[in-house]
Order: sequence, then structure tokens, then C-alpha cells
Amino acid sequence: MSLGEGNGPIIIQKKKKGHEGHHGGAWKVAYADFVTAMMALFIVLWILGQSEQVKQAVSGYFKDPVGFESKSRGMLNGKGAAIIDMNAKAEMDFKAKEMQKLASMGEALSQELKANPEFKDLMDQIKIEIVDEGLKIEIQDSYKDVFFEIGTSELKPAAQLLLERIGGELEKLPNMVIVEGHTDSRPYSGNGRGYTNFELSADRANSARRALTKGGLSPVQFDEIRGYADRRLKNKQDPYDITNRRISIIVKYSGKKNG
Repeated sequence: MSLGEGNGPIIIQKKKKGHEGHHGGAWKVAYADFVTAMMALFIVLWILGQSEQVKQAVSGYFKDPVGFESKSRGMLNGKGAAIIDMNAKAEMDFKAKEMQKLASMGEALSQELKANPEFKDLMDQIKIEIVDEGLKIEIQDSYKDVFFEIGTSELKPAAQLLLERIGGELEKLPNMVIVEGHTDSRPYSGNGRGYTNFELSADRANSARRALTKGGLSPVQFDEIRGYADRRLKNKQDPYDITNRRISIIVKYSGKKNG
């Protein structure tokens, strides 16, 4: 078409293509993240519902993805159970050895304290046993003697000396230690809005921690300091019984294999 026909020049407009709207394609990224998170959730829920063998297999993959390929062949041809059983047996053997080690240490500590004239009369207030978390050394008040001044976190001299001696023995082990404080149910004034048995039990646990440290136990070996107040009564039939006032020292299983 010529320009002289009265229609004027032909103008061609080219529109640039781009993201329409303010957000563009950002919603796609957010949606993809959401789908990925949901898939991860479903995988976790599926694993939780599987047998111990499957859980061990999945755990083995994430611990050693490269070596898992060769192990997986054994699982496909029926040998996987044997591998898992061997691993489980190794864990059980390790736990049994460590339990025996802690039990021997507890027995040696008990014999040493009995042989010491300073602690001989306190032995009926000391209980050493193996529990789920490890070796528990518990010292409790009695009507014959108490370890703290009534209503305070101040250790009496005999208790201070006892805890220092225990700290010196625990210093020989690499295990982490938990210290727990327990009280009876006698309340403080203030209806729980002031100083309570929770503060008292925690303060007593920290007093025990300081005595253990003075005896030689390294500060880095303390894993937790717990104040239970009267929530873990030893004598539930009598919440005010003096035996509910006690300190528990737990030497934890290390959970690490040597070598």
C-alpha cells in the first residue's frame, strides 16, 4: 500500500512480553517449596510407621550414602536383616559394657565411702544404682541427719565433704553428669508467687554442683541442673516425709563407642 492513498502511514507496534501482575511467577516458587515440605512430611510419617529394620536401613543410607549401595544389595537378597541384627547386637554389647563399667565404678565408690570413717554413718542415706540414664548416686535427708540447713540451699559440712569426694571420683570418667534437686511438699508463703520449692530445689542442685566441682569434677562435664521441687516424691504416701528431700547425681551413658 502506498502512502498516497489517503490512509496515512502504517504503524506497527510491538508489545514486550513480561510478567503480568505484581507478583509475576513468585507464587510458583512458593508452591514448589510447599509441595517439597509436604512430601518430606509424608516421608517422615511413613518412616515412623515402619519396622525397626526399615528405620535402620534409612538411617544407614543417610550415615553412609556411598557405602549404602553395596549394603542395599544384601537387603534385596535377604541378607539385610543380618546386617541390621549385627549392628543392633553391637549397640547392645556396647551398652552392656558401659553399664558394667558404671556399675563397677558405683560399687567401688560405695566401698570407698564405707571405708571412710567420716562417711560411715551416712551410708544408709546414700543409694547408688543403675537407671535408664546411667549411674545414679542419690543422697537423701533422714531424721538422723540432713544435708542442707532447713529451708535453705546451704550445705552442711559433712554433705559438702561427701560431695567433694564424689566429685573427685567422677572426675576420672569422661561421662556427662546431671544434678537433680528434690524437696518435700511443704510450701513457702506467697501461694507460689515468690520463692518456692522449685527455686529451692534448683538452688540445692547448684550447691551440689559447686561442691562436685570443688572436688575435681570439670565444669564442662555438667549436662543439666534440674530442680524438680516436689514433683518426683520418693515417698508419695507422705509428701512431707523428710526422705523426699534429696540430691540425685546421674552419670550418663556416654553413647559413644571407643575407636
